[in-house]
Amino acid sequence: MTYWLGLMSGTSMDAVDAVLVSFTGRHLDIHSTLSLPYPEPLRQRLLLATRNQSDTDELGELDTLVGHHFGHTAKELIRRSGLKLRDIQGIGSHGQTVRHQPAGPAPFSLQIGNAACIAESTGLTTVSDFRSRDLAAGGQGAPLVPAFHQWLFTSDEQDRCILNLGGIANITWLPAAGRKPVVGFDTGPANALLDAWCLDQTGRHYDESGHLASEGAVHSELLSSMLSDAYFSKPAPKSTGKERFNLDWIRTHLQRFPDLAAEDVQRTLLQLTVITVLKQLPQESANMTVYACGGGTFNRLMMNELRVGLGSVALTTTADLGLDPQWVEPVAFAWLARQTLEGQPGNLPEVTGARGPRVLGAIYPA
Repeated sequence: MTYWLGLMSGTSMDAVDAVLVSFTGRHLDIHSTLSLPYPEPLRQRLLLATRNQSDTDELGELDTLVGHHFGHTAKELIRRSGLKLRDIQGIGSHGQTVRHQPAGPAPFSLQIGNAACIAESTGLTTVSDFRSRDLAAGGQGAPLVPAFHQWLFTSDEQDRCILNLGGIANITWLPAAGRKPVVGFDTGPANALLDAWCLDQTGRHYDESGHLASEGAVHSELLSSMLSDAYFSKPAPKSTGKERFNLDWIRTHLQRFPDLAAEDVQRTLLQLTVITVLKQLPQESANMTVYACGGGTFNRLMMNELRVGLGSVALTTTADLGLDPQWVEPVAFAWLARQTLEGQPGNLPEVTGARGPRVLGAIYPA
């Protein structure tokens, strides 16, 4: 049996998720998993970097430090798994996004976490920097997981929508039997704004199960102000991140409502995620089930509000398709590494807007 190792840290920047997985046909088996939190001082430095508050020296240091943390996570996962290095074909590392700017005169997406450090630490071939080739081909460089979703989750009988509720929410619509092209894009913020506001107001990194939000009420005028952001009406292909949806963005919209209670803002931010997801779901399917994944699946209030809004459309999680919601993205980057090392494309041009399929990533040999 040959295994692949996937490493992922999303826009919430809470931990590096690692998974050892094997692929057989269109089937996968997870052998071992590990989630290793960032040391808090490193996390705080990364948060500053996403706000453009880091100089070149700081970014260089962070690239190395994050690379060492990713490498340590991979080594610890291998140690706990009991596997030998010869059993593992390679590593796919998403890295840590600190800036994503897919538009403008010089589009780029910056993920740090020096993959040379990962390859040196583990002795395994490592693939990273998956987004740059798609961007160079005129694409958004994101989202990249829809190609994996298509490979694993497409059904012959049922239209499926994979809803990732990470820091940013994105959807992948998979028409049954491939009768139409896959649709995928970022709908807007999911946990990014909720976490930022919760941390600012309470000192807690996230609102567990939506408790703070459940104590508040939606403020309709604030919600309308937030919904006026041009991103939400922008056509696909599109992608976004914390460079747009952050604490400063919240404060800008709060200028007209300075006396709102913290829990009312939290509740309104949650409703913003729910509404922007629901409004951008494909409408042409009468036989669709939505399968959620990502950290937002643990927010009971968010999931309940989505169920109410979806009405007759069923909402469940990817666990019902055989893959735990927490591990979808790290498995995706293990799969993308396999695609790269086998010379196969990893993007979907109809999703990212690239000029065609491309083999993604930079390879750091063992």
